[in-house]
Amino acid sequence: MEHSFKDFLLKHKHNRVILLTAAIAIIIQFAIFKYFYPFASYIHGDSFSYLKAAYHNFDINTYMVGYSRFLRLFSVFTKSDFILTAFQYLFIQTSGLFLLFTIFFFYRTGKAFQYILLAFMVFNPLFLHLANLISSDCVFASLSLTWFALLLWIINRPSTQILTWQVVVLFLAFTVRYNALIYPFIAAATIWLSNLHPRRKIASICAGLMLCGLFVTYTSYKYKQLTGIWQYSPFSGWQFANNAMYAYRYVDSSERKPVAKKYATLDKMIREYFDSTRNFKKYPHEAVKASTFYMWSPGMPLMKYKDKVFKKDTAASGDLRRWASMSPFYKEYGLYMIKKYPLQFAQYFVWPNSHKYYAPPIEFLQTYNGGKDSVPQLASTWFAYKSGKLWTRTKDPEVTILNFYPILSGIINVIMLFGLIFFAMLNGFSKNNYLRGAIILGGVVWLLNAGFTITASSAALRFQSFPILISTIFSLLIIDWIRVMAMDKKPAPTSTTHNEPLLTEAIHTV
Repeated sequence: MEHSFKDFLLKHKHNRVILLTAAIAIIIQFAIFKYFYPFASYIHGDSFSYLKAAYHNFDINTYMVGYSRFLRLFSVFTKSDFILTAFQYLFIQTSGLFLLFTIFFFYRTGKAFQYILLAFMVFNPLFLHLANLISSDCVFASLSLTWFALLLWIINRPSTQILTWQVVVLFLAFTVRYNALIYPFIAAATIWLSNLHPRRKIASICAGLMLCGLFVTYTSYKYKQLTGIWQYSPFSGWQFANNAMYAYRYVDSSERKPVAKKYATLDKMIREYFDSTRNFKKYPHEAVKASTFYMWSPGMPLMKYKDKVFKKDTAASGDLRRWASMSPFYKEYGLYMIKKYPLQFAQYFVWPNSHKYYAPPIEFLQTYNGGKDSVPQLASTWFAYKSGKLWTRTKDPEVTILNFYPILSGIINVIMLFGLIFFAMLNGFSKNNYLRGAIILGGVVWLLNAGFTITASSAALRFQSFPILISTIFSLLIIDWIRVMAMDKKPAPTSTTHNEPLLTEAIHTV
C-alpha cells in the first residue's frame, strides 16, 4: 500500500519512468537552449538594480531585496551565469512537478489530464526564458508553485513538517515580490479551515504572520533611517501616482477640478505635460494605456517634480533616498486623484489593465537582452565575463516562441471563470466533494491575484507566470471533473485511501 509521497513517486514503475523521462527532457531542453543563448538575459534597468543591491549588500532597494540576497548567496559558490540560470530552470521545473504530483497524489484524475499537464510543465518554453533572465520572476514563480503545493498538503494531509516548510517558503516568497502581500492571508485562511488542532492552527498562522511582520518592520525601519518616514513599500506610492495619471490624462481640461494646495505644483506640471502631448502621432507612448511609463521615465512629471523638490537639498544624496522620500506624497496624490475621478480611473486604467491581465503582454521576454549586445561593467564583474559583449547563435534577438502565450492566457482565463461557475452549478462546492478545498484554494488565488493586478499593479507575462500556471491546472482539473460527472461515474477517494500508481490503466476518474 502507498503510505508516503516518496513511495508514490519512487516505488511504482510508471512514476519512476515519468520522473526519469522528465529529467532527461529538462536537461536536453536546457542544453539546446544554452547552445543558442550562452549568456543570461537582462532587463536593462531591473536586472542591474538587483545586481547593484547584491553587490553592495543593500538592506533595501527599489525592488524587494530577496532576489538580491539570493544572488549574493549564490555568488559564494560560483560566479557562473550558466550555473545560476541552470539552477533557476531546475527550480521552476522541480516546483512545477512537485505541484502536479501533489495533485495526482491526492486527486485521482484522467490520464489525458495528466499527460497534458506534464507536457505543459516539462516542455514549457516560458520556463527557459524566465530562468535565463536575471530577475526575480523565475525564483518568485518557483516559490509560489511550491507554496501552493504545500497548501494542498495542509488541506489533505497536514503535518508539522509541512506546516514548517509552508512558513519558510511563504517567508522567502514574501521577501522576493510585492505580489506576495496576499499570501500570508491566503495561507492563514487555508490553515484555519484545515482539520488541524486549534492550537496547531494558531501556532502555524502566527509563525507565518510573525516572520512576514518582522520583515515588514525591518524594511520599514530601514526606510525610516533613510528618509525619516516609516514605510514598507515606496514602490506603491509611485505606482498609485502613475496609475492615477493614466486616468487623469483623459480628463478634459474643462472638467478638471481644483486640487488641494499641497498638490498644486505637481498637478500643474502634470496638466501642462498632458496639454503639450495631445498629439499621439508625435508622442506615441501617450496612446498606451495602463502602463508604468510615468513612474520610471526621465523627463516625466513625477521624475521632474522629484528633482525639483531635491534640487537644493544636498543632504538628500543618492537616488534611492530621493526616490523613496517621494513615495508617501505620491501615494497621497495618486489616491486623491483616483477618488476625484473614479469613473475615469475605471475606464482608462482598470478596464485597459483588465485586458492586459486577460492576455498579458510578453514585454521584456520578447527580446533577448532588450535587443542589446552588451551589458554594463557591473554585470561583467559579477559574472566574471571576459568582456561586456554578449552574443547568441540566433539570427534575431526577437523571441517568437512565446507569442502564443497571450492567446493561451486569454483562453485559460475564460475557461477558469466559466469552470468555477459550472462547478458551483453542479454542486461541486458541496461539503462531501473532496475536490472542494482544492478548487476553492485555486479559485481564491486566481481571483485575488486578478483583483490586485487589475486595480493596482501592471500586467505582463513574467509577472503572471504563476497565476497562468495555476489557472491552467485548475481549469483542466474542473474540466476533468465535469467529464466524470457527465459520464455518471463516482469519483475515487483521495490518496489517504488509494494506493494505485500514476498513469496506469486503472486511473480514469477524478
